Amino acid sequence: MKRSWVEISRSRLAANYRAVRGLAGGSEVCAVVKADAYGHGAVEVSRAVCAEGARWLAVSGAEEGVALRRAGLVSPRILVMADSVALSGAAMAEHRLTPAIHDIGEIADWARIGGGQPYHLKIDSGMGRLGSRSGAAAIARAVAAGGAASFEGLMTHFASAADYAGSQTGEQIEAFEEMRSALPFAPRYLHLEATTAFAYRRCAGAGVMATMVRPGHAIYGYVSPVRVRAGETPPANRLHVLPALSWKASLLAVKDVEAGARVGYGAMYAADKPMRIGIVAAGYADGVPHRLGNRGRVIAGGEFAPILGAVSMDVTTIDLTRAPSLRPGDAVTIIGEVGACVQDAQQVARMAGTISYSVLCGIGPRVERVWVD
Repeated sequence: MKRSWVEISRSRLAANYRAVRGLAGGSEVCAVVKADAYGHGAVEVSRAVCAEGARWLAVSGAEEGVALRRAGLVSPRILVMADSVALSGAAMAEHRLTPAIHDIGEIADWARIGGGQPYHLKIDSGMGRLGSRSGAAAIARAVAAGGAASFEGLMTHFASAADYAGSQTGEQIEAFEEMRSALPFAPRYLHLEATTAFAYRRCAGAGVMATMVRPGHAIYGYVSPVRVRAGETPPANRLHVLPALSWKASLLAVKDVEAGARVGYGAMYAADKPMRIGIVAAGYADGVPHRLGNRGRVIAGGEFAPILGAVSMDVTTIDLTRAPSLRPGDAVTIIGEVGACVQDAQQVARMAGTISYSVLCGIGPRVERVWVD
């Protein structure tokens, strides 16, 4: 009996990638597989999208890219988005990884270490995180000194792509376009959009001719909803994908308790009537958000079953009143669909007061990954 496991669908990953590619038209698709592919398993996800024709992958640090190379993924280009030449330049050069450079001072370093291998330059267009804030003239001098032929891509990242009520994304697009037009070089790849901006066609709507998109969340089956001003109609999501991961766990115990019985740490729950409860073999050490205590739910026996009391490190207690026939060893579903009951990572995140990215990335290493077709 498995305690807790996720099932990841290769066919859904493939279908999601095809949906992205179809919407991208002629733009290159760089599938983001950082953070172990958002908890799905970077090697297998990379193999699945490369089988569909993906030529680019994106990771956070060089060590993630090296792991993909050592797993046999020798053909795709791999963009390293959140590392530095000073920290990892030698590894990136050795394993043919493409750095996203954030400081123009590192362009000369990469020219020396990388031996002419290409790089992408990220500008900080207004997010205030990674990215160069240098002016166009300084960037042009650094690019020329480092060998302009190696300057392959210009990129940025949006801070508020889902916020249609604010002006930040429009301001970032304008800043990027000003930089692009001021540079005397025309890199092959221009990329601004991750999943949300891409799904709602923010750059296309602004007339920006990007030549690469960087979907992450979409590959795994999610597009975040957008926020608009009161009374306004939200834009259409042009990208239709389905979650590739479901999360299940076994019941360790089933028991009947009397009215007034206290459940879990801190006696956060007290039964208001005689009831049947189940102890699920997954807790916050496995990635069940602690804040789901007394507010979350799972799917048990084809019915929604509320979480009772605090989520513990290793187990979670649920109400089996509507599924009294379940026994130890039976499985419940934390993320997934059973009959008419559907619960995805976005719904779990809303109940926990967090974001779906955190829910997916938080599924721990002791939760077994099982690949299905």
